[in-house]
Amino acid sequence: MTNDIKDTSSPQWPTHIDTDKSEDMFMQCDGYDFAGTHLLLDCWDAYDLDNLEHIEKTLRTAVEASGATLLHIHLHHFTPNGGVSGVAVLAESHISIHTWPERDYAALDIFMCGDTEPHKAIPVFKKAFGTDNIEVTEHLRGKTVL
Repeated sequence: MTNDIKDTSSPQWPTHIDTDKSEDMFMQCDGYDFAGTHLLLDCWDAYDLDNLEHIEKTLRTAVEASGATLLHIHLHHFTPNGGVSGVAVLAESHISIHTWPERDYAALDIFMCGDTEPHKAIPVFKKAFGTDNIEVTEHLRGKTVL
């Protein structure tokens, strides 16, 4: 099964989000008002999924690429399979990760509000885990029509 990573320059991905609307971090784009962008990533054929230091470094790089503000990272290493579960808590929300190294699979959850670009984290995970086999699902949380 091969899935393509969505092109973040595509018009279906927000290219300009107006964050000046209110103090509550809700945004406006393409006729919608919403709390933030929630991306679900299914990463197959991935490696280094049991390497705690590598995963922490990758989360830090993804946060930086997205323009988010890191508050802290908490990771847990499971035995005997070596899987990792954890979260990077952001001022703008979070990035979570759960890995199954025995299946070369990782599930990531990227939720960001405010003046961030969560789609810019996708190439970071692609490179860090050495895979082109990433399926991305996007949901605008709290979406209402303007």
